Amino acid sequence: MPRDIGDADAGLREYIYHLERRVRELEAERAELRRELRRYKLEIDKLLSPPLIEAVVLSVLPDGRVVVKSSTGPNLVVTVSASVDPSKLVPGAYVALNQRGSMIVEVLPEREDPYVKAMEVVERPKVTFDDIGGLEEQKRELYEAVILPLTKPQLFRELGIEPPKGVLLYGPPGCGKTLLAKAVASMSNATFIRVVGSEFVHKYVGEGARIVREVFKMARKKAPAIVFIDEIDAIAAKRIDIGTSGEREVQRTLMQLLAELDGFDPLGDVKVIAATNRIDILDPALLRPGRFDRLIYVPPPDEKGRYEIFRIHTRRMKLAEDVDLAYLARITEGATGADIKAIVMEAGYNALRRGARRVSMSDFLAAVEKVLKKRRRYQYETQDYLEGHQGAHTADNVMHI
Repeated sequence: MPRDIGDADAGLREYIYHLERRVRELEAERAELRRELRRYKLEIDKLLSPPLIEAVVLSVLPDGRVVVKSSTGPNLVVTVSASVDPSKLVPGAYVALNQRGSMIVEVLPEREDPYVKAMEVVERPKVTFDDIGGLEEQKRELYEAVILPLTKPQLFRELGIEPPKGVLLYGPPGCGKTLLAKAVASMSNATFIRVVGSEFVHKYVGEGARIVREVFKMARKKAPAIVFIDEIDAIAAKRIDIGTSGEREVQRTLMQLLAELDGFDPLGDVKVIAATNRIDILDPALLRPGRFDRLIYVPPPDEKGRYEIFRIHTRRMKLAEDVDLAYLARITEGATGADIKAIVMEAGYNALRRGARRVSMSDFLAAVEKVLKKRRRYQYETQDYLEGHQGAHTADNVMHI
């Protein structure tokens, strides 16, 4: 075979191989473009399709139809799509309705209310009973009533006794009620749900009761759990016969709380801790045994307790040799734990202002004078204001008569 024919044949084979490779590349590109086209068509279908309506299943009729509570308002009797598993259609399940034919086309996954979910304490406080000065009896009662039943339930089963359902902490402000709850959250392995009483109050009828129900539903689901209700007097004041619509809504929320504490559904491994400064205005139904079995009074600290609080708050401070914590505990009669913390902080600022490297006794004495004098002045001004306000009301009533 001549050389030029052989070279032409090799060149032709190379050209054919190049064309075949190019064809394969174009086919792969076409397949990718077709997939992208199908994806865009699906996106267009989604954009043009009508939205689905959320509903809650109320009951299933014998003929297979379902009664649902639509999110748009009315109750509806609807049919079920063949693609939906009938065993999942139970009362309380969330479903999606086709907007045109009002047919159940999908069973939605169970979800938690985001407002209620935010109440769960994910990062536990770094506080233990050792960080709380005094209150030895209160710490013992909390351990026996809350932590021990959750960590060693077999002890109660062996004795045949039922542990307390709830604990109410009451006492003056700043004495450590919330701090005790933080310590319980840190020392127990249970799910800790913290809610302020005012968060149950809403302007829509039935919304507060629904949130109470959702909170305890989440607690039962994540048991063992502890529900801490701070400032419970916001929703638990004594009920009256005559009141505004807002007061009646608060009373409905309270009745739902009473039902959750001691109703048909047992709490199980769910413990309730509440705190208040005003136990005198709480509804008697809330304080009876079976709901809050333990009423724990948290008083202002005594001299020994004040010394321990001073020691706890100053353990990271650089103190001068003349600092006498025992003397500071003696001269701060009537001070709460919050007052002592404020005194320690103010003493640190005093040392900072004069450029010292250590906090001296004079800094503490000046801080005691400033904090306690301000506190007493506030109490006196408040008392004078209330007395004057009451006198003005009395004068107005006399003039009106």
